[in-house]
Amino acid sequence: MRKFISIALIALFIGTTAFAQETKTEEKGYNFTIIKENPSTPARDQSRSGTCWSFSGIALLESEILKNGKGAYDLSEMWIVRNAYMEKAERYIRFHGGITFAAGGGFHDITEMIKKYGIVTEEAYPGLNYGETKHNHGEIDKVLEAFCKSLISQKNLSPAWKTAFNAILDAYFGKMPENFNYNGATYTPKSFAQSLGLNLDDYVEIGSFTHHPFYSKFIIEIPDNWMLGSIYNVPIDEMIQIIDNAIENGYTIGWGSDVSEKGFSWKNAVAIIPDEDKSDLSGTERDKWEKLTAAEKAKANYAFDGTAKEKNITQEMRQTAFDNYNTTDDHGMQIVGIAKDQNGNKFYKVKNSWGTESKYDGYFFASEAFVKYKTIDFMINKNALSKEMKKKLGL
Repeated sequence: MRKFISIALIALFIGTTAFAQETKTEEKGYNFTIIKENPSTPARDQSRSGTCWSFSGIALLESEILKNGKGAYDLSEMWIVRNAYMEKAERYIRFHGGITFAAGGGFHDITEMIKKYGIVTEEAYPGLNYGETKHNHGEIDKVLEAFCKSLISQKNLSPAWKTAFNAILDAYFGKMPENFNYNGATYTPKSFAQSLGLNLDDYVEIGSFTHHPFYSKFIIEIPDNWMLGSIYNVPIDEMIQIIDNAIENGYTIGWGSDVSEKGFSWKNAVAIIPDEDKSDLSGTERDKWEKLTAAEKAKANYAFDGTAKEKNITQEMRQTAFDNYNTTDDHGMQIVGIAKDQNGNKFYKVKNSWGTESKYDGYFFASEAFVKYKTIDFMINKNALSKEMKKKLGL
């Protein structure tokens, strides 16, 4: 009996110690409390494809459908990608190769492709016709680009090039269905799009830059903007107000950003902009901080332990980062909510498209400083805008 008790006590001690260690580790990391979160569908996986723009744009529309009380849908991202490739090829050739032909795109691509071609479900068009279970576009992108580049060297193009290009798209993505079944009903892509109840003219894109007048509309100068789509321009603080107001009123946001910063950590599911120059440690801790080397300070700032102090982002800072290519249009995501960390700092809950095997099942938290600094543009339902903002933008 005594032996049993001793073993039990040891086990209890070990378990208590392990629990304490686990709690301590959790306390050192970021802990988030959700303030407001709007409905969203599960995170998808773009895998080895540069199609985040389609995944995030579709995610926004799926949330809009949820908000409208029409249930959860899993719409086909590759339907958009495949149709956009045909449009890209036509425009690339008309511009004699003077614009980008690549995997990337913008949020307006989704709404424009649906207007023109409709939409289908993921089940009806997964876009996996090349022996893979996940998207892998390395070969696809090279083949399509080489095909288009070979054409612009020709002086007299035959109309057969479109048939040939579509044959390549069919080979990789699969033939596009003329109709399909969903919940016992038969739809064409266009009739299915109409059944979703979305007004695709309701969606606008917004950014914040000083090289164009505020409250004006301009063509955003990023390589992936092959459609030459326009965005509305607002000051940085109003950009944040628009995002916050939308979330508070039940809307989500399609968010185009730069995730190449070392303050972005998918492993920790956090995105921050630490202030490497102005740590506000006090007393003896300040003394220790000032004695650290630059490498030691950088390591401490990017430890993602929930104590990093962030930069105060200004309009000039974000413009400079855009102008010198430190902020580029490299990833599309969806902002679904607002949260606070254990220190009361504001963060945004963001849905990614890198699968669900992550700390928060495919979601992460981006600080307000990160959103201010790294946002290229975002898509939003114009009905989420305040009356005052609609008036300023002429909507």
